[in-house]
Amino acid sequence: MLQDKQAALVTGANRGIGYELVKQLAEMGFKVILASRDPKKGSEAAQRLADSGLDVSFVDMDVTDQESIRQAAMTVTETAPRLDVLINNAGVYLDGNAKLLTMDPAILERTMSTNFFGVYLVMRSFMPLMKKRGYGRIINVSSEYGAMNAMSSQGAGAYKISKLAMNALTRLAAAEVRGDIKIYAVDPGWVSSDMGGPSAPRTPKRAAELILRLVTMGSEGPRGGFFRDGKPIDW
Repeated sequence: MLQDKQAALVTGANRGIGYELVKQLAEMGFKVILASRDPKKGSEAAQRLADSGLDVSFVDMDVTDQESIRQAAMTVTETAPRLDVLINNAGVYLDGNAKLLTMDPAILERTMSTNFFGVYLVMRSFMPLMKKRGYGRIINVSSEYGAMNAMSSQGAGAYKISKLAMNALTRLAAAEVRGDIKIYAVDPGWVSSDMGGPSAPRTPKRAAELILRLVTMGSEGPRGGFFRDGKPIDW
């Protein structure tokens, strides 16, 4: 890989928004690492994009498994001299119709493991590559359900709490980092995917286009923030 070619990593990227993010980043000229917890689906997705002439490779990473994250970080560090963009896209919605106080606590635990702790551990593991160069863009895929005002209505309790916590993590981390490293949360909107369902009005392609506006945020831009459609929104 050329030393000056920018590199990006996207989690949960074998389908949906994640796959579109990988595709569009590669079309922008990035060397992209597609991360997925399913080795077969992940490697097949990366190969499809590579076969179309895009600079895409695969790394096996389960964001709920600290050892899996550690191994993936070692692999990326050994094979890539830099990491310019990290998109934490992996996420789950497990609530169904369950109410927060009566649901099986395992639902909340599994949701937090992926949507919050997974993001925290991935950021912590890959941040050194950004700190080494003093540059990076981290985008945490959140939801309008992660906004504080969403907590005033019932439903999707585990999912809402996980995204609220991820938003708080985004703000705290953005306040801690130094250099030209920016950390954002983004609401992609209601997207037609396995999570959003077939009736959602926004395509993964359009959602990815809007998310990637933050990748090109210059050094003059804010260090952190919560965005929808490229514009800041309230936490």
